[in-house]
Amino acid sequence: MNMGDLMKQAQQFQAKLSDIQQELGKKTVTGSAGAGMVTATVNGNSELLDLHIEPGIVNADDVQMLEDLVTAAVNDGLQKAKEVGKTEMGKLTGGVNIPGLF
Repeated sequence: MNMGDLMKQAQQFQAKLSDIQQELGKKTVTGSAGAGMVTATVNGNSELLDLHIEPGIVNADDVQMLEDLVTAAVNDGLQKAKEVGKTEMGKLTGGVNIPGLF
């Protein structure tokens, strides 16, 4: 393989990577906690898009529980987004795990 072919492959890889990153920004997943009482919708770029809290669990005397549920729901959503990213990047890399890609 000559250097020109290698550079061409690198450019193609970069273009595909950019396309996948844009597509990940359009994909959403929803994490939940408290049997769905708190939900967090996250995109494939790990950005929190929406947070929903059922009014019935809002209790001024137990703010800590609500904070814990919000944290759990967001973390669940972020973990799901990470898995979506790994799946999409795996398509590009043929399943080879390249550190730092996702």
